Amino acid sequence: MTFTDYVQDNQRTLLRFAMALTGDARLAEDVVQDVLARAFQRWDRIAAVDRPHAYVRRMIVNEYLSWRRRWSRVQPFADVEPDEVQADHATEHAERATMIARLARLPRKQRTVLALRFYEGMSDAEIAETLGCKVGTVRGDASRALAALRVDPPGDPNDHDHPVLITREATR
Repeated sequence: MTFTDYVQDNQRTLLRFAMALTGDARLAEDVVQDVLARAFQRWDRIAAVDRPHAYVRRMIVNEYLSWRRRWSRVQPFADVEPDEVQADHATEHAERATMIARLARLPRKQRTVLALRFYEGMSDAEIAETLGCKVGTVRGDASRALAALRVDPPGDPNDHDHPVLITREATR
């Protein structure tokens, strides 16, 4: 498979995954663009591995997790807006916006674990392999992240009693 074919077949999937990680469309585009630029330079080696898509996805995770070091003085904030305007009920939209805000407050590693688990549908073992850590670490990060999402911050009228996790279908 050529690099051009790979990008044509997987660019939207990579952007959606990066969006689930970052919660920011512009940052997701930057992360994917940087990763694809590096992948292009090494495409002969990447195409030769058993699962090139998994390799590129791992590159995106690593790039996202390293943004904190690169952008230690700059914290970009932007409204998350879907590319396509879809009819949406006000309550569902408010719940989604609240969940995006809650996810944005999680530490990067916890958010990454949730994105890999609920967006990519990976098992704990697959997540541990992707992140280069132990399965117990993945379970602990997921547990702490889900517990943080269940807590209602006092005085926030926009939070609801039953948060809804954003899945691949909800971001389309």
